[in-house]
This record gives sequence, structure tokens and C-alpha cells, in this order.
Amino acid sequence: MLAVVGTVPEQDFPLLEGEISLEDVNISIQGKCVSINRGTSALLAAAIKTADVLGQPAPYGYLVGDIGLGDGSCRLYEYLTRNLGQSNFKTITFHYLQPDVDWHNRVLFAIEEMERRPILIADAGFMYAAKMSGQSAMYDLFTPDVGELAFLADEEAPHPFYTRGFILHEEKRLPELIDRAYQHNNAARYLLVKGKKDYVADLHGIQATIDSPAEEAMEAIGGTGDTLTGVVSVLIQAGLEVSEAATIAAQVNRLAGYYAKPTPAAQVMAIVQHIPRALEKIIEKNR
Repeated sequence: MLAVVGTVPEQDFPLLEGEISLEDVNISIQGKCVSINRGTSALLAAAIKTADVLGQPAPYGYLVGDIGLGDGSCRLYEYLTRNLGQSNFKTITFHYLQPDVDWHNRVLFAIEEMERRPILIADAGFMYAAKMSGQSAMYDLFTPDVGELAFLADEEAPHPFYTRGFILHEEKRLPELIDRAYQHNNAARYLLVKGKKDYVADLHGIQATIDSPAEEAMEAIGGTGDTLTGVVSVLIQAGLEVSEAATIAAQVNRLAGYYAKPTPAAQVMAIVQHIPRALEKIIEKNR
């Protein structure tokens, strides 16, 4: 089973764990609903749509409210350290949590207590914590955008805000950024770099480039990177090798955007609704 760990931008949202369901434009966990706009809720919505097509179980969620103050993230970190060791997830995706090196490392210690080590995916705040802790190599996939990749490439930056200016997050310098990230052990086994073009890379460099179809309006819609992480998480859970899953996920996310024909004012749910059609098309194409 796939587990997704993250936060929702509601101060009073309680710490909850359980199977996630999709209800209209909300995700639901233990009867508590969260609007699908961006962030972990968008990731989960995309994961549910993907799982439906592949006949996979719905993702299992660990969620808590956090509006950026870090209090909810700390509660969730502490909860994970007490409970993950007894779980048996095949894949775990860590998403929006306030980065905290000490708590991050405690979570990894808990994972080491699991009977079988899961595939580990990190995005957003948890990816920052993984890099800041020097434990990036413990992960199977990071899903940064180009700006976040620049942070991974800076071996001295303690936080994305402090990425040094000479390490420019320009797409034309992406091979250099990837090389620096691996050179300093700040990258996962694979990278799925999100942007105008999507790239799948490993220690040996760029393995795949996905640039079509291209819907310019998607760049202005918050949450499309989150949906990509949701799709790839389920593909990996379903048994695809990480690099293949990353390539297919990028194709699916782009095709879903093409089908949605979004405007810059569109919400991410407009794209999520087209993920099943896009996934079925890509599967058929790859047969």
C-alpha cells in the first residue's frame, strides 16, 4: 500500500490517519473533508484517480493541519516516529511538512524498524529536510522543480532561501545542477524535475525529457507539480521501476492538462479529472 504524509493549510485540522477517498472536489479522511486546491490534497486526489485506473487500493494518509507555523508538522513528525516502524507500506511519499532535520532523522530511524524497507519518495518541505540532513541518498525519488534543484545542487545552502546566487536555477543549466546535486550526495536515486519540460535523471545524467503536449496555462495553475507527484507515487506502488514510472507520470500529467484545456484561472481539479483518460491513453500507447 502507498502511504502519503503531509499537511493541509487549516490551523484546526486534527492529526488523522486512514484511507483517503475522493468526494466531489474534496478528499476525505475519517469523515473529515479537505478542499482540493493544491498541496497534499491535490497530490492525494491525483493518486486516487491513478489508483482507480490501475486497480490499486486508495492511498493511506497521515495528515495534520499546519498554516506554516510548524506546530502541526512537529506533531505529525512525532506521531510517525512512534507508528511507522510497525507499518508495512510498500511505498511512502513525504510531502508538505516544515523541514526539521532532527525530526526527519527520527522518522528515518522509525522506517529502519519496518520489516521491509519501503520505496521512499520526497517532495516539497520533506525533500528540503532530507537534503539538509545529508540523507538524500536514502530516498528513491525526489520531485523538485528547477528552483528546488538549485537548492539540492548547493552543498552549502542550509535552506532554499540561502541558495547561492551563482547557482542559477535556469533550465539551460539543468544538467550542471543535476551533476552538482549527485556530486555532493544531495539527490535521491532518481530525480523527476518538473517544469516547462520535465526531466528524469539519475547519477549518470538526464535519462528522459518529456516536453509534450505543452499547455502554457499549466504553469500558472498551483498544484500541477503536486498532481505529478501523486501520479508517480501510485505508478511506483503498482510495481513500475522508478525511472519508467517517472517518465509515464510526466506524460500523463501533461496529457491531462492538454485534455483539460485550462486557463490561468483554472483550479487544479480541472486537470485531476482528466488523469484517468490520460493514463489510459498512455498505457494503450505503450503496449
